[in-house]
Amino acid sequence: MGVRRELKQAKKRTDPRGRVQVDLTRDGSGTVREARMPALAPTTTTGSIADLPFTNAAEAPDAVVLRRAERGTWQPVTASAFAREVTAVAKGLIAAGLEPGGRVAVMSRTRYEWTLLDFAIWAAGGLSVPVYPTSSPQQIEWIVRDSAARLVVVETPENAAAVTTGTADHPAPPRIWQLDAEADGAAEVDREGTVRGGAVAELTALGRDLPDDEVTKRRAALNPDTVATICYTSGTTGRPKGCVLTHANLYAEAANTVELLHPVFKEVTGQQASTLLFLPLAHILGRTLQISCLMARIELGHFPSIKPDELRPVLREFRPTFLVGVPYLFEKIHGTGRATAERIGRGASFDRAHRVAVRFGELHLDKFLGRGKGPGLGLYAAWALYDLLVYRRVRKEIGGRTRYAISGGSPLDRELSLFFYAAGILVYEGYGLTETTAAATIVPPLRPRPGTVGLPVPGTAVRIADDGEVLIKGGIVFGAYWNDPAATDAVLTDDWFATGDLGSLDEDGYLTITGRKKDILVTSGGKNVSPAVLEDRLRSRPPVGQCVVVGDNRSYVAALITLDREDLTHWLYVRGMPADTPLSELVGDPRLRADVQKVVDHANQAVSRAESIRDFALVEGEFTEDNGLLTPSLKIKRHAVTEAYASDIDALYANPSPAPEQQYTRESPAPER
Repeated sequence: MGVRRELKQAKKRTDPRGRVQVDLTRDGSGTVREARMPALAPTTTTGSIADLPFTNAAEAPDAVVLRRAERGTWQPVTASAFAREVTAVAKGLIAAGLEPGGRVAVMSRTRYEWTLLDFAIWAAGGLSVPVYPTSSPQQIEWIVRDSAARLVVVETPENAAAVTTGTADHPAPPRIWQLDAEADGAAEVDREGTVRGGAVAELTALGRDLPDDEVTKRRAALNPDTVATICYTSGTTGRPKGCVLTHANLYAEAANTVELLHPVFKEVTGQQASTLLFLPLAHILGRTLQISCLMARIELGHFPSIKPDELRPVLREFRPTFLVGVPYLFEKIHGTGRATAERIGRGASFDRAHRVAVRFGELHLDKFLGRGKGPGLGLYAAWALYDLLVYRRVRKEIGGRTRYAISGGSPLDRELSLFFYAAGILVYEGYGLTETTAAATIVPPLRPRPGTVGLPVPGTAVRIADDGEVLIKGGIVFGAYWNDPAATDAVLTDDWFATGDLGSLDEDGYLTITGRKKDILVTSGGKNVSPAVLEDRLRSRPPVGQCVVVGDNRSYVAALITLDREDLTHWLYVRGMPADTPLSELVGDPRLRADVQKVVDHANQAVSRAESIRDFALVEGEFTEDNGLLTPSLKIKRHAVTEAYASDIDALYANPSPAPEQQYTRESPAPER
């Protein structure tokens, strides 16, 4: 059954307004200033997230809760087996000297052992401190020192070397374990050459003589207010700050999102839910997803890369029923589809399939939500044709069974959301920060609204301050920054968290994010411009890679644009040009600039003329973490970029911009009917 038919059937059986009750507060002019959603999950007063594996083992010992990639297949892990592994590793941590409240840093890509370690650390009474596997020795030094982590588990020898280097001057460097054992004769190597052993085996052996009761006692001493983890922010403007999140925070996030989403999805699909986790577990979204899956007994697998070429074959193997990703993933799936079509001379056909999908999706959603009649016969016929030629291939790319996805991290282009809906994949957007334990808002199951990031998560309130800043309150909001009371006081007032983001609430309480407060540009003419709206739309389409919109104290808005390496290779291939053609020869190519101008025109459609991009520079190089222009969570360090490309920015304003009229037109094909 397709996603649209599933939603139609579910709507007949389930009143969406019965589960989603939003309380709205308006100001004197009638504008919605606050939206509040009552909690769906009861407030927890005892226990902790550490209990989840053991509750599952007691209530459903044979239920498959995880699948582990092993020897080329996805091996099932039952609830009872996972609880035993958690106990064994927790005993090893205790034997290694982990005290209640002690910190353990974990530096690894997304893999089964990350989840195992997280729950083992909690079961042993400790706090987990995630570290991005790409972190430099200097970043590691700060996190380990600030958190006072005495134990560190890393993935690779390179990670171990970085920790050793970063903490060499510490009075007492941490003890380090490595997940990937080195084949030095001490580890077991199976027939396929996979090295067995490493941190999990070493910790299990270390705790073998401890009784299981020691772990039970440690767990029993925990309560909802016990600190569970210290998650360090990405640090775009300085040193990362450690967000202190309790077991109650994690429970409020996981339990309420599960209660909101899972019953409807289960009723809609009739399938055993499963998902493949590929988001970094150093990011809070990945962490809360694994908790939610264990809470709902949703089968969970792990994969260490979000790169589409590496991820697609694994999605086809695992065949998840839903995904949680970031806009980059959906942009790349769409972009790959177009590139494939262009290689065989069908680029124009794909573009028409895109336009048909956007129009079909918009009209079909209007009908579903009771706002219109839906697509006409002609548009249905066009959709059916392109479903055979294009859309079914998109579904196949992500496993064939996925009908639902959640996107977070940054706004997803509205047209892209409608394209996937028409292709049979409904993408729900959400919004949140580390300080809100991941999602603070999410689009509810039976009330999609592309272009927004949804309603407050149950148990949460969202308020718009007088200056447009988004404020959040509820059980998901953190209580403090680790060792930083001044920073805490700066963002928490009467339990309201000031996010630093700008946004608005529509008539029904749906939130739209318009930018970052600190990133607002003010042109020399006094116009306030939010660069995020333009940058998100620029990045959503090839051949743009990264970009930064500039114009502070300047006469107009412009942009620095890098080209995506894969997109550029494809662009050169289609035009019969050498793959190693240097960018210095391409920046003036009128064909390339025309293609980038189309993307700029698309971005400009979202803003007024005064806010639009009037010129752009194609710059060499990439924005990466290695060159200091991106954070570990891939956020742009705006100040670092403008310093690195200062001469390119000056050149943009050396002469008056031609300001082509095309960028101000909002051309669109005649609507399909």
